Amino acid sequence: MSTRNPQKSKPDSKEDDMLIDIVGDDNDNNKMNAGDDGANGYSWEEEYKRSWDILEEDEDGSLKNSIANIQNQKRRRLIRDTETLQRGIIRHVYIVIDVSSNMADRDMHPTRISVVLKALEKFIHEFFDQNPISQLGIIVTKDGLADKLTNLSGNPMDHIKQLSDKKVKDLSGDPSIQNALDMAIDSLKHTPTHGSREVIAIFGSLTTCDPGDISKTTEQLKKNKIRVSMVHLAAEVFIFKQLCMQTKGHFSVALNEDHFGDIFLESIPPPPAVVDEKINSLQNSNMLVMMGFPKRLKDSVVPTHCVCHHNLTFNGYQCPQCKSKVCSLPNNCDVCALALVSSPHLARSYHHLFPCPNFEQIDDSKAPNNLVLAETCYGCLSPLSLPVQKEQPTKNKETSKGSKQTHMVQVMGPTYRYKCPKCQKQFCIECDIFIHENLHNCPGCCATANPQ
Repeated sequence: MSTRNPQKSKPDSKEDDMLIDIVGDDNDNNKMNAGDDGANGYSWEEEYKRSWDILEEDEDGSLKNSIANIQNQKRRRLIRDTETLQRGIIRHVYIVIDVSSNMADRDMHPTRISVVLKALEKFIHEFFDQNPISQLGIIVTKDGLADKLTNLSGNPMDHIKQLSDKKVKDLSGDPSIQNALDMAIDSLKHTPTHGSREVIAIFGSLTTCDPGDISKTTEQLKKNKIRVSMVHLAAEVFIFKQLCMQTKGHFSVALNEDHFGDIFLESIPPPPAVVDEKINSLQNSNMLVMMGFPKRLKDSVVPTHCVCHHNLTFNGYQCPQCKSKVCSLPNNCDVCALALVSSPHLARSYHHLFPCPNFEQIDDSKAPNNLVLAETCYGCLSPLSLPVQKEQPTKNKETSKGSKQTHMVQVMGPTYRYKCPKCQKQFCIECDIFIHENLHNCPGCCATANPQ
């Protein structure tokens, strides 16, 4: 059985290019007649965009305003719900990628699959940076079949190397969401129950060629407590949205390349734990997880085999339980199945449970009277209000032609500062972004915390 939406058959690539040219001419004429200058055209009709074109100089020839706008956009992406919830810091995630012929469309520059692979590489780096003790795997689907590109692993380089594989770049046929989910279920159902189980799908096709009833697969996902989320590149599809809703996931539609990158990176923080309605308890009940902190082997005299790649190496880490050697951390020992981590990995996973609060933006010109404005940033000690040169007319002085003379004066320029709601310390926008994106701890709160 197949689940399909009514869709016209796509022409060949040559015919598609011809149709785009013909339609583009008509649309361009209509846009010029409407006086919109083509601003509302399709993305493939736009001219080539250069990254430096977004920088514009102000009246004084400075780029500060353009840079401030870019930083404000980045800061808005970092603002999220900071409510303290129980989250699973050990995650097992499979990413399902649609590599069908629909991913060759050019509505995203240069193609859909190129945008997805570029965003996926960034996602993998950020995922393991913020979830170092989690595991990730990649599944691709095309021609009605699913293929596992990488198994669950904690090494980001293993996944990034496979993104250049021929299986990813050869686009053909239709995808199968059911086959991809069945493959993910067969792998995730054997993972420990103390970790969360997730599937993140990236689809560009409006159809799915499935061998059976998709509702049975949905029941298996709910039974094994697997959360499915999807980012679609074309439109909202009913069966995909219902699949995400029933498994407590989220469904999103990307508007453009930048929007796709933003909503895709929203899956990096771990989701809240799922509540089991039958027993009225959380999925991740309190339990002890055995972990090992291995000893580093450096510059050994004789090379030894690693149990992860079976290669002769001089460096590595020794499992404290079975004395086997692995190449990198975090990892699972292939001999005794012990989770091998280091203390910095646990510390970086811990910040999701108690996130840093969002800072309040304060305009110097509209600040309340009872607020004492700090002269410097608490983090980097840079001045928060920078002096600027402003032209003002000179009083009671006129030139021979009757025009007034002007002179340059130094005034404090309008700036924004960001205040921590707990410790009331004030920071610049650079420190605000660094604290919420990398540090995950407020320096003011850490300095004023009670040592007891």
